[in-house]
Parts: sequence; structure tokens; C-alpha cells
Amino acid sequence: MPEKNIVEDVIGDLVDNFTETVQKNKHGSSFFEQEDSVSSRFNRLFGRQKPIHHILGGGKSADVLLWRNKKISASFLMGATAIWVLFEWINFHFLSLLCYALLLGMIAQFVWCNASGFLNRSQSRVPRLVLPKDFFAEVGVAIGKEVNRGLLFLQDLACKGNLKQFLMAIIGLWVAAMVGSCCNFLTVLYIGFVGAHTMPVLYERYEDEVDGFMDSLIMKFHSHYKKLDTSFLSRIPSGKFGLKKRE
Repeated sequence: MPEKNIVEDVIGDLVDNFTETVQKNKHGSSFFEQEDSVSSRFNRLFGRQKPIHHILGGGKSADVLLWRNKKISASFLMGATAIWVLFEWINFHFLSLLCYALLLGMIAQFVWCNASGFLNRSQSRVPRLVLPKDFFAEVGVAIGKEVNRGLLFLQDLACKGNLKQFLMAIIGLWVAAMVGSCCNFLTVLYIGFVGAHTMPVLYERYEDEVDGFMDSLIMKFHSHYKKLDTSFLSRIPSGKFGLKKRE
């Protein structure tokens, strides 16, 4: 079947591109050693024009994701790892963790208040934790904004008739469903958190190699998609699905 051959060609090209990149690195050839800049030869990933630090926000959050301050970034990563180990490996429950934290906090404040009397010192003011009044409202608004943006994006893909992006979204959701069936939601969040703290800094360090590899891969994907569109997708009646044929 032609569809099967196209899929096999795409997988074969992916393996060939990866093997070629590894061989170039083994032979000592690097994109940095060439006279022509790679940025002029390859398109940046996702067509970006600005540095990765600016795309990530350009503030303290971008500094953390790109490991500008290694101590802070490592602290975030170790904290997330500790939480994941507590809930996944030790089977700790959130209610138990919350109660233990409140218990330790109350004991610490009790000792702070009464230690001055035992040590014959003037009573010092106990620090208190008070969350801002608008904290939860701002968090809720931010979460709602991102959820609505995601829903709008998916609905635009389903309604505006771009069959290519629609199929890519379907495949992405299917892959996410398969990952979700293998591990629980907390593990998925932890994997995403670790990826967010490792992939940007690795991409920033090897962005020329990654951009060249992805540019070549995307070009071959487009060529195979045209073959698939000519042999299969173009035969689907567009009016039946409310899609507009685009040339």
C-alpha cells in the first residue's frame, strides 16, 4: 500500500538523519567550524527569530529554565524530585503531608513563643505566614486564561479546515493518551517539569545542530506529506467534513 510505504520512508529518513548527525559529530566536524553561519543555512526551530531566553519570557523564570543560576535551578529540580519521590515511591498522601507541615509549624511557633520565658529574655515577635488576598484569584485567572487558550486552539484546528494541523493534533493527543495510560498524572507533571528544566538549556547549547537536523527532517516530512496528500488525502470529499480545500 502506498500509505504504508510513505510511513516507512518517513521512519527511514528519521533514522538516516540521526545516524548522519552522529557520524558527523564522531568525525569531529561541527557546525561551529564551518565558514558559513548555520543560522543562514537553516531555519530556526518553529521559525523563531529571537533568542531562546527571550522566547521563555526573558525574566527570572527564563534564567531558572536556562540554568543561569545553577543553585536556584538545581533547588527547583531537587524539590520537584523530592515531592515526586514522596508521593510515588513512599506512597505519601497529600492530606498527611499537609497535616504534618501544619503540625511542625505550630510546634515551631509554640517553642518560639515560650522559649523567651524559659531563657529569661524579652519576648520576640513570632513570624507569621499570611498569603496575599488576591493570590488565589490571580492563580485562578492565570489557569483559566491558559485553559481557554488551549481550548480555543484545538477548536480552531477542528473548525478552520487545516487538515494537516488537525491530523498532527490528533496524533499528539493520541500519544499523550498512551503516555497517560502508562503513568499517573503526577508522574506526567514531573516528566514535564524535568523536561522544561533540561530541554531548553540543552537546546541553547546545541541549537545549531538541532536546528539543522529538524530543518532537514521537516523538509522530508513535507515531501512525504505531499505524496500522502496526492495518493490518499486528496480523495477524501472535502464538503462532507466542512473542510475547505487549500492549494
